[in-house]
Amino acid sequence: MSVGAIALRRRASGMRLRKTMAAALRQALLATLALVWLIPFIWLIITSLKPLEQVFTRPPKWIPEPILWSNYVKALTSPGFPFLKLLGNSLFYSGLSTIGVVLSCSLVAYGFARMRFWGRDIWFIVLLATMMLPSVVTMIPTYVLFRLIGWVGGYAPLIVPSFTGSAFFIFMLRQFFLSLPWELTESARVDGAGELTIFARIMLPLIRPALMVTVVFTFLGCWNDFMGPLIYLSDNSRFPLSLGLYAFQTKYQREWNLMMAASLVVTIPMMVMFFAAQRQFIEGITITGLKM
Repeated sequence: MSVGAIALRRRASGMRLRKTMAAALRQALLATLALVWLIPFIWLIITSLKPLEQVFTRPPKWIPEPILWSNYVKALTSPGFPFLKLLGNSLFYSGLSTIGVVLSCSLVAYGFARMRFWGRDIWFIVLLATMMLPSVVTMIPTYVLFRLIGWVGGYAPLIVPSFTGSAFFIFMLRQFFLSLPWELTESARVDGAGELTIFARIMLPLIRPALMVTVVFTFLGCWNDFMGPLIYLSDNSRFPLSLGLYAFQTKYQREWNLMMAASLVVTIPMMVMFFAAQRQFIEGITITGLKM
């Protein structure tokens, strides 16, 4: 073997070693960052299993003695935290709001992207301009409007606006619709398909990842929404989990172990939803970054 070939082999092995070390460093950095982000969640789980007197001990106890699984039973059966009722309210509010956002945003985005009408670009700019308005600016006028209508006290002010669309998701879905070949819609129109048929049977299946992103973000936002229910709901029997958890904290503010147990239970449905839709959700996030 010539000297040149030996030098090339050594150089190639050195490059492979450097790439391996760089990959190992990246993995170690990501693992460290993930652990840092997980520490509060781990502490939440540990605190939920502790006796009350061990919650604020110094130094902190990472292993409860004893482990009290009964904290979850006490939290979920407490009169101040009717979990099943609150869970049903949250599912009702989040589910209907998500359906409304997906239907309205996809229809409006399809119109802006695939249909030609007078003033389309101007109306789209006006729609984007609404994203510049802070929610605090429109909070009081919106409340006054719903009070005049007589909707305050129920779920209508929280759910009905979702059927009018969201500017951000309309923009995102419009970018997806624009990326699809125009030949699909043109050939469908030649075959006699109407716009709703093209939208439902051809377009929607092709933007499924983007729809999954819309579903997850909307459901998560409604599930964690605190300000909306606090403003419009006054009957305790209609509280979602976010507001019920606050009421539970107010009533049992010194029993932090029960509070942590209730908080963990509230986060479980969202974790289940994310892991169930993880593949399509991540695919949608990736494609969204490429399209936009």
